[in-house]
Amino acid sequence: MEQRTLGRTGLKVSPLGFGAAPAAFLKSDVERTVTVLNSLLDTGVNLVDTAAVYPGSEEFIGNHFADRRDEFVLVSKCGHTKVEGVSAPNWSRELVSAAVDRALRLLKTDRLDVMLLHSCDLDTLKKGDAIGALVDARKAGKISHLGYSGDNEAAEYACALDDIEVLETSVNYLDQANIERALPAARANNVGVIAKRPVANAAWKGAADRAGIYVSYTKEYIRRHDAMKIQAQEYGFTEEQWPELALRFTLGFPEVSTAIVGTTNPENAKINLDAAAKGPLSGDIVERIRAKYRATSGSASWTAQT
Repeated sequence: MEQRTLGRTGLKVSPLGFGAAPAAFLKSDVERTVTVLNSLLDTGVNLVDTAAVYPGSEEFIGNHFADRRDEFVLVSKCGHTKVEGVSAPNWSRELVSAAVDRALRLLKTDRLDVMLLHSCDLDTLKKGDAIGALVDARKAGKISHLGYSGDNEAAEYACALDDIEVLETSVNYLDQANIERALPAARANNVGVIAKRPVANAAWKGAADRAGIYVSYTKEYIRRHDAMKIQAQEYGFTEEQWPELALRFTLGFPEVSTAIVGTTNPENAKINLDAAAKGPLSGDIVERIRAKYRATSGSASWTAQT
């Protein structure tokens, strides 16, 4: 599988990564999720993204994939999830430091390739305590690289900070605000970009029979999809090819090193693999989708979903 460089970290990552949130919330699918991730690793997918806020996700990766640890780039996120025995407030040095140690223990590893601050606000970033805790963890050899997971003004600000090496942010055909500001900032400072929600929670499926952990995001994405009146056929795809169209749109931005998709469905995993293997959409199609977004009434106020 093709690999891209994750900014100035120098890490080589596959354009398709695995988001491990479903491993936390869909506990009835543990064995299927193990099978899916093993299959993805076997095909060359080499980035796994998790977070302290996904209950059980770090533990899932540690319990089932510690023996394959050297085969993938391991990314976690922290900052606003309580750690047992620690009474410090969110985003404090004490809590962030404890979260790093907790992640190492649950993931059954001696180092994290990347640890991200998980969606803290701009004021927290400017205060510096949370970033300082990760800098200390890097100096101690507990993490190799640090960064920020978030959107909008905070994402743009984070990319300008000397210590931020990685940005995880929303980039998809319905979430284009970060394309305007965060991606240029990342490019200017050689910050590696992990795109989250690259398939926009399958908004093209509509509202029927939708449920699950991302229902609030899904509702907003469906609203935007409907407002755009966008059809896959406009760009040479069928309605059944929406997953490919959406993923390849996100991968059409050179700043994006990898796009993470969380799925426990082997068929969906295969669709995503095949789509990523085809490479990014042509620049012409990307620009046509962007133009349609900009022409949609109200889109100027669509901030990226955090």
